[in-house]
Amino acid sequence: MKFSMNVGIAGYGAYVPIYRIRAAEVARVWGSGEEEPVREKSVPGLDEDSLTMAYEAAREALEMSGVERSEVGAVLVGSESPPYAVKPSATVIAEALGLTPRVVAIDMEFACKAGTTAMILAAGLVASGAIKHGLAIGTDNAQARPGDELEYTAGAGAAAYLVSGDGDRLLAVLEYAYSYVTDTPDFWRREGERYPRHAYRFTGAPAYFNHIVGAAKGLMEEAGLKPSDFDYVVFHQPNVKFPLRAAQMLGFKPEQVKPGLLSGEIGNTYAAASLIGLARVLDAAKPNQRILVVSFGSGAGSDAISLVTTENVGKKKSSLERLLSRKVYVDYGLYAKMKGILRVA
Repeated sequence: MKFSMNVGIAGYGAYVPIYRIRAAEVARVWGSGEEEPVREKSVPGLDEDSLTMAYEAAREALEMSGVERSEVGAVLVGSESPPYAVKPSATVIAEALGLTPRVVAIDMEFACKAGTTAMILAAGLVASGAIKHGLAIGTDNAQARPGDELEYTAGAGAAAYLVSGDGDRLLAVLEYAYSYVTDTPDFWRREGERYPRHAYRFTGAPAYFNHIVGAAKGLMEEAGLKPSDFDYVVFHQPNVKFPLRAAQMLGFKPEQVKPGLLSGEIGNTYAAASLIGLARVLDAAKPNQRILVVSFGSGAGSDAISLVTTENVGKKKSSLERLLSRKVYVDYGLYAKMKGILRVA
């Protein structure tokens, strides 16, 4: 799909908790090894959840954009780990940011691609003229059953994007978007279950790679683009190997992918994964560079979005690199307390 007017990113922000747990510490407790080269993952503090992380990222995006808060017409929040089963996260975030009451506030759910879907819908609202600016947020405190292989990679973080049609503010223009979905049950959690389940290697070929490749190819065919037309590519990052393999399948070079590859440092941040990677790329990008972002959400589907940076990119950068460099390592006992694995009745 191509938007009917110029719409793009006027500001962005990212948040990663200070706490980390090393993969070796998880392996020490469960007596197992992790095949993927994920060295460590982020862990939310006792006073952090998907709401607080979303607020931090969105506040930074608003400040970078310079947009008046009264002009933000929508807050779209993608997450699969909201702190409330029945209560919207979007209203809490909008209130904390001072955007209420005249604002569309929506919680969105499509596993790990909810954040990119929020961006596409925000861009559609702006392009239609319904709103001036909209916030698209991806945020998650990823969950994994103790001892499961996902525990090595289930991290935490958030990213937010202020989507606007104000050309003077834009850091990057959204060119095309393409969504590719099927009913592929690779990862799920039924009502009342505490931890998600997954179909192990079934999550690879029929799920991740099928949808990532399908969305990326669909966008390039629709837009008349080829891999060499992109300076950067950001794929969903459940681990380190999958994005690099997807790049090879599509004809991209490792140097196009690696600048936005963060899963080895903070794990899989689910709905925020590809969006945090995009934030890192935008921090490094120069004017007139093209970026491809392809998310993946279990269940299953992918969103592909192509962007071209403007002369404004690089004038302001997110706090992501600073957040990545500050680290406090915890052992498994403290990690279990922070993640709510240990509960006091």
